[in-house]
Amino acid sequence: MAAASKVLVIAGSAREGAFSVKLAKVAAAALAAAGAETTQLDLRALGLPIYDGDLEAAHGVPDGARTLRDALLAHDAMLLVTPEYNGFPTPLVINAFDWLSRLKPEGSAPAGLGASAGKPCALLSSSPGPLGGLRSLNLMRQFLGLTIGMLIVPQQFALVRAGEAFGPDGALLDAKAQQSVDGVAAALLRLSNALRKA
Repeated sequence: MAAASKVLVIAGSAREGAFSVKLAKVAAAALAAAGAETTQLDLRALGLPIYDGDLEAAHGVPDGARTLRDALLAHDAMLLVTPEYNGFPTPLVINAFDWLSRLKPEGSAPAGLGASAGKPCALLSSSPGPLGGLRSLNLMRQFLGLTIGMLIVPQQFALVRAGEAFGPDGALLDAKAQQSVDGVAAALLRLSNALRKA
């Protein structure tokens, strides 16, 4: 029997009560129910400063970028939940992948973009507004696909009015929303499993 796909789950916000963190937990549960092993990564815990070329020249790439690279290498796929700040993904998530892109090969470890290249990825978004973070979702698709080199599955889901979407236990109140999350999770695992068999 083949080992389960390992999926790295990341929320694009780390603030207390963040809707993206809540949705990431729902997505991780959906992935686990579909047979995957999941790890949730806190981007804020990486301790990455805002990218600055002078900082990089003086001190090199921070270790938090290596933590992200190693997490990507240890997993078969990634699922990211992005909020929307003024129509864009959060600086937290963009900055983390900016730093990842600066890593050069080190010993047996590939460059940062080598760790992300061809990695299956699924995207969800959340927002209190009526679009559910759709604008940031589409920008994240472009950034991770074209710049970071990941394979983004076509299926995606934007959770609208996220402030009203979760019950006291953290579960989604709307069955259709849960079905959409399940569908994205299933699509990611189909791609991940197909690549593992190739």
